[in-house]
Amino acid sequence: MRVNHVGEVCAQALYSAQAVTTADPLLKQELLRAAQEETDHLSWTRERLDKLGARPSLLNPLWYSGAFALGLIAGRLGDRWSLGFVQETERQVEAHLDGHLSRLPAGDVASRAVVARMKADEAAHAAWAEEAGGLPLPAPAKALMRAAARVMTTVAHRI
Repeated sequence: MRVNHVGEVCAQALYSAQAVTTADPLLKQELLRAAQEETDHLSWTRERLDKLGARPSLLNPLWYSGAFALGLIAGRLGDRWSLGFVQETERQVEAHLDGHLSRLPAGDVASRAVVARMKADEAAHAAWAEEAGGLPLPAPAKALMRAAARVMTTVAHRI
């Protein structure tokens, strides 16, 4: 659950940074709405961490800063690339959450409910980004994103 919490910290940063870079007021509004949904996810995962007797990652300020920087870069590439970044990010997060659901104990109904709801929301964000005109990212960008996510999940699991 700590890894999921870090993911939500990063999602808030990404959406907030991308909202700063767009000149389109409607896109900005949608990015801020998505950031608010990620705030809900952050709250849910923090609650689960507390109930499970676990702590959030000690590196959350670092995760937030790095994700904010990535969001700024994605946003500076233009709205369609920024939306493509949202789309790919959310697809990768959805796959991660799907894997997490398969590993959660069947008896942990509360955690399963949180992860399932988050997965549905992330899928909706990806669909929105595609419908809004997001460009598919090149394969090397997707691979780099997967590698960065592996580093984040491995480190966040421990620290």
